[in-house]
Amino acid sequence: MTLLKIHDTSTTNKLLIVIVLPLIFYILRLLSFIFAPLMVAFFITLLFMPFMRWMLKRHVPRFLAIGLMLLIVSSAIFLGIFLIKQSGKEFIENKEELYQKLDIKVGTTIAPYAKILGIDTSTHLSAIKSILLSKQVSETIYASFGETIGVIQKTASFILLTLFFLILLLAGSLNLETMMGQTLFNTKMRSVRTYMVIEKSIVKFLKVKFIVSFFTGISFGLICWFFGISFPLFWGLLAFALNFIQLLGSIISTAITILFVFIEINQPGTVLVIGLLLTSVQLIFGSVFEPIMMGKSFRINTISVLVMLMFWGFMWGMPGLILSIPITVLIKTISEQFEETKVFSKLMS
Repeated sequence: MTLLKIHDTSTTNKLLIVIVLPLIFYILRLLSFIFAPLMVAFFITLLFMPFMRWMLKRHVPRFLAIGLMLLIVSSAIFLGIFLIKQSGKEFIENKEELYQKLDIKVGTTIAPYAKILGIDTSTHLSAIKSILLSKQVSETIYASFGETIGVIQKTASFILLTLFFLILLLAGSLNLETMMGQTLFNTKMRSVRTYMVIEKSIVKFLKVKFIVSFFTGISFGLICWFFGISFPLFWGLLAFALNFIQLLGSIISTAITILFVFIEINQPGTVLVIGLLLTSVQLIFGSVFEPIMMGKSFRINTISVLVMLMFWGFMWGMPGLILSIPITVLIKTISEQFEETKVFSKLMS
């Protein structure tokens, strides 16, 4: 009789999980404007938490420690904006020369295909103007203008919400350790130990990702500078930023840079050499150094990476693509703490 009750309880719990999980995912998607910045703030908090504890141990007032953390984060944001402005300044200063090169390439490569689609490429002296000012393309651009404004507004609110949640997390108003102790674990000791494992894992992952992305960006910038490609700072920044999107980011940044090289340089051999160098940089840092630095505990198989990218990209858009692997590391780390869920951790490895 007892065994029957235990079996019934187990079955009921499994049925509840099957029912509740879709509801949880629906809420996460519906309230993505809250949960996505919350997760970004959480991972930033984990990154700075060791330094925060170090300051508190030395009796630095909490509000001063929080202020210093916010100053560091804000400085990083403003540095990124400054570098983007510098790249934009380079584009503006060289826009005439770039436009001419781009127009020539568009006229020789894109214009023939545009004619097939019914776009008249001879209405203006410039092939680019002829295509952009055509009825088909101009209507598409006009229709997407409102979406562009919406993206800018969402990005601004995303940053503000992230800073808000960051303050709450650093101040201790939102405490993951306490929440885990109240929901997942039956003892404080176990919840503290698991929290420290999570913190150590996420911090190591984020540090390695930052280092790999940084040197990838530096390498891209130096290669472009050496071969005289315009805007090497921009291409380095692009490679650095997109490298945080696991798997897809490196492919996108490399493809965009090679496309620009193709537009700017007329020698196919040089374009091929630069393309091989950029691809080699991504392979060396992404496929050799990153796995070595991550170690065995962070090995996540390609299928899991693709599934998580698609899932979190669908749930939260671009922030989901960036957060997908840190969230996977978080899920994998928590799964390893329970005998019942260790199988999921092994499936991801």
